[in-house]
Amino acid sequence: MGGGLAGLSCAVALADAGLRVVVLEREAWLGGRARSWTHAQTGDAVDIGPHVVHSEYRNFLAFLERLGTRDAITWQPGKLITLFGDAHPVRLRHKPLPPPLSLLPDLARAPSLTLRDLWSNNAPTWRALKFGEEDVPELDRVCAADYLRAHGVTERMIDWFWRFAAMAVMNVPLEQCSAAALLRVHAQLIGRRGLHFGFPAAGLSELYVPQCRRLLGDDILLGAEAVRVEGTAVELRDGRRIEAQMCVCALPPRELGELLPGAADCAAFEPSPYVSTYLWFDRRVARERFWGRLGPQLNVDFYDLAAIRRGWEGRPSLIAANIPYSHRAAGHDDAQIVEATRRELAACWPESGQARLLHADVHRIPMAIACPAPGTEVRRPAPRTGLAGVYLAGDWTATGLPSSMESAVSSGLRAAQAALADLGRPCRLAQPPAPTDGLAGLVRAATRMARGVGLLLA
Repeated sequence: MGGGLAGLSCAVALADAGLRVVVLEREAWLGGRARSWTHAQTGDAVDIGPHVVHSEYRNFLAFLERLGTRDAITWQPGKLITLFGDAHPVRLRHKPLPPPLSLLPDLARAPSLTLRDLWSNNAPTWRALKFGEEDVPELDRVCAADYLRAHGVTERMIDWFWRFAAMAVMNVPLEQCSAAALLRVHAQLIGRRGLHFGFPAAGLSELYVPQCRRLLGDDILLGAEAVRVEGTAVELRDGRRIEAQMCVCALPPRELGELLPGAADCAAFEPSPYVSTYLWFDRRVARERFWGRLGPQLNVDFYDLAAIRRGWEGRPSLIAANIPYSHRAAGHDDAQIVEATRRELAACWPESGQARLLHADVHRIPMAIACPAPGTEVRRPAPRTGLAGVYLAGDWTATGLPSSMESAVSSGLRAAQAALADLGRPCRLAQPPAPTDGLAGLVRAATRMARGVGLLLA
């Protein structure tokens, strides 16, 4: 149940193992929260919201490899991100230093940060270098803002870096983010010098939806809304009943809670809504393909799809921007969202103020991810539910990853692993996060060794 990335990756894995799989999707399309469609006025493919891929998305990229679309990503290996909002833009590039030091030289050039601010980041960075999933119960008790302050991070560093990181990556304000969730993603981002970002070179759905439809054929049922689950049998709103040996529920928490109230602590997971805005201009208005904006504003991350999409060289800009945790935009109508986005774009690229806006689209999405609030990391459910033959998948389940396309695919593969193991066919499908390297790798290895010794002595 569920035709998003989690459900489709699970279905393909099980079909590859020789099982017959039926996919039930209540909407008339596949892709869930990672889909795209054709914009009626221009014929351009637009995503529900712009998505970022990074080079350490091992499961997502392997899934694209299986489907034959791994090369449909526009990478920017020379630069991590450009941040606006300071006296001048700060471009973060990996220098030839071992992690976690490779980004430090560019951070040190940020006009608003002093050496004291940078030094104050040592405590959370050191904790992130030692981070393991065994640390989650302790760190999940507190919010990230309280954790940073308790460990001496300056308010300037919190405002300049950590607030942006929480909103851009975790989709929530720092005060509403679990310290465990933030330190996990910090550990993953600083642990590899070569980590870089990429962006779908076509509409996001084009990377996996047509390929999955070819693989699964008529066993994908659209407009198939489940209203009741009894064991591994699913009753649809139109009266059909699907009998199966096993059932994988790849649904968001709210929908899962309505169908299977006892499968997980679904009520603990609040959806983080977002708004994505698309602006078509009559000329190029930016000199970057991807950037972030610091400080208080609506939009956090921006993209110029004319510099990302294959075959769009020479086209005028199509700017996409994201307002995560869009409670902040409550009361704004579409025209106000567009106007605010144009102002924030002009704060980065003043020349955009002289450009003519040809078209604008505002997408309001009820859930980007489940909010990683304090206390939720320990509640993320495992693939097995305790109900015979019923399994869970979804980016919000216990993958050891932040909610993302990588977490969605990993969860689908974990559910497939559990189902196959219960059929007496154990296998490894989901890949763990890539190991850290450089100093980060040495610290992590030493920490694991020390913990192992401590367990032996205990």
